[in-house]
Order: sequence, then structure tokens, then C-alpha cells
Amino acid sequence: MELQVLQNVSTILFIFGVLAFITSIIVQAIKEMPNLKDIPTELIALIVSELVTILSVVSFCSYKQISAEWYFYTGSVIAGFFVYMIATGGWEKVNAIWEKSKYKDNDGQLK
Repeated sequence: MELQVLQNVSTILFIFGVLAFITSIIVQAIKEMPNLKDIPTELIALIVSELVTILSVVSFCSYKQISAEWYFYTGSVIAGFFVYMIATGGWEKVNAIWEKSKYKDNDGQLK
């Protein structure tokens, strides 16, 4: 049971990494296009990550010949945000917020 959970988590992390890599490549390729120069790169990355994630879920459902239910799309939008965070190095931002929110005593030590 534990081995199956570990394999599933590893697979999901691998998929997130691949989607983030694809997102990064696409963003680097299109961010200097004339019509997109005025749009912030972060916004372009968010849109691309959502599109890549939704398209990958739809492609997977088509490949496995299963119908894509509404919760597949909802989950892919949520997953797209995580792909965006990974692709833009957002985990450092989240970690910085986490470190700032920890309670410290007068000596600066964590409690």
C-alpha cells in the first residue's frame, strides 16, 4: 500500500516537472514576440501553464478513452497553478512567505 502511494506521488511530481519544463520552453519562445512584449512574463507563464495543463488532461482522457468530467477540468486548472509556480520558481516565494510567518521568540529562534 505505501509503495503504491509513493509511486503515485513520484509519478505526479514527474508529470508536474515535465509540464513546468514545457511551460518554461514555450514562455521563453513567445515572450519576445511583438504583440506579447508589453504583457508581463508572469502573466504569460500563468496562461501558458493553464493551457498546457488543461490540454494534457484532455489528451490523456482521449488516449485512455475516458470521458472528461467537470472535475477533471477543475483539477487541471488547480494543477495548472502549481505548474506555473514550479515553472516560475514560485516555490521560493512560497517558502519566503512561510519563513516570515513562523513565530519566533525574542532571540530569533523558532518556537
